Amino acid sequence: MPGVDAREGHAPCAVSRYQGGHISDLRVNEQIRAREVRLVGPQGEQVGIVSLDKALQLAADVDLDLVEVAPTARPPVCKLMDYGKHKYETALKAREARRNQQQTVIKEMKLRPKIDDHDYETKKGHVVRFLKAGDKVKITIMFRGREQSRPELGLRLLKKLGDEVADLGVVESAPKQDGRNMIMVLAPHRAKQPVAAPRPGKKSDASEPAASE
Repeated sequence: MPGVDAREGHAPCAVSRYQGGHISDLRVNEQIRAREVRLVGPQGEQVGIVSLDKALQLAADVDLDLVEVAPTARPPVCKLMDYGKHKYETALKAREARRNQQQTVIKEMKLRPKIDDHDYETKKGHVVRFLKAGDKVKITIMFRGREQSRPELGLRLLKKLGDEVADLGVVESAPKQDGRNMIMVLAPHRAKQPVAAPRPGKKSDASEPAASE
């Protein structure tokens, strides 16, 4: 069959080598029920419509699996591939994607509306550290007793804090009253892409001095 090169000396592959693990929703090898399939070679080449028995034999000849990649097509589309390797590479890519995905952590910092300067600076230092670490910070102003009638104290304090850490983060959630508390959420700035440095010995036209007359 054109597009498929048989390799001698290799035993036919079998579904049994995948036992003990879930084989997603794809049918593989003897799991396929169609009488004939549209076969795609290992490099994506179109082999054509063949009987299931012939497709399984071709897969065995090249020590690959017959995988039903489009079961709703008529006839279903099957591809020759190393399914074990395919599953491993897919799982590896998914794991790498999860590892590279930045997980945002929300820290919380609680303040009183009449906090003294020393405590304020200490709390602000923690907020700065959290933002530098890439974490969001939930700032909670706790009102007690008569303080609840002075929400402007909390607003003023939150605005002051937001302004003083503006170089590190932005106000993601504006101050809002939540029962006896007032809450604001700060989020770190997104990392900027580094500017590529010019190559040594090469200057741009704009940086070259004008020729003397």
